[in-house]
Amino acid sequence: MSPLGQIKIVLVEPAGALNVGSVARVMKNMGLGQLVLVNPECDPLGEQARLMAVHAVEILETAEVVPDLATALMGCSRIMATVGRDMDTNIPLAPPRQTLPALLNHSAAIIFGREDHGLTNQELMLAQCLIQIPTDSTYPSLNLAQAVGVCCYELWQAQADQSALGGEQSSQSPSTASFEDLEGFYGHWQSLLLKIGYLYPHTADSRMAKLRGLVNRSQPTAAEIALLRGMLRQVFWAIEHLPSQR
Repeated sequence: MSPLGQIKIVLVEPAGALNVGSVARVMKNMGLGQLVLVNPECDPLGEQARLMAVHAVEILETAEVVPDLATALMGCSRIMATVGRDMDTNIPLAPPRQTLPALLNHSAAIIFGREDHGLTNQELMLAQCLIQIPTDSTYPSLNLAQAVGVCCYELWQAQADQSALGGEQSSQSPSTASFEDLEGFYGHWQSLLLKIGYLYPHTADSRMAKLRGLVNRSQPTAAEIALLRGMLRQVFWAIEHLPSQR
């Protein structure tokens, strides 16, 4: 499989069929084939989308349409999201040329937000890294299809550079924990912290956002997440079964 073969381009609630068709075209230009549409607000198979896709209509026809972002990310071990402005989050922020090579040879996803207001903070929390495309300050806003085009080009160039070096270096790293594994761990962890009184329901989301950032930066493997969840299960057991100490 191509180093790009497992990478999903995920569009959240795209409103413009012309944009969706343009995305399909640039994906085919750069050797990517997995398009996922989260609750699209346009017809991705309509005349306008097909007009812009030109010879990439098959990407529109095979695109996966899902009801929510969590479903779109199932099976992914590396997830990045694009932002159009500086964000006050605990997630690393970097340009695409620096970050995207890490997706090669992995089940991965790049999330692109809505044309008018991008991604919500809750959606951004599902990513391990945020991508910001450098632009001139006089007009920094990029069209959705333009942003996808820049990222697709950087991915294509990264895989070309990797091929020139004669290896698949990124595939040699241990298997990163999947989206499902991480979300299960975060839910387990939050339940424990609520139970022991470290978290309170009204502040849990903001605290967990910081903890997610800490874990996501380390890119834990599936085995490491299993180890941590084993610890959590033992703590739950101890709370329920060991006698209380004065």
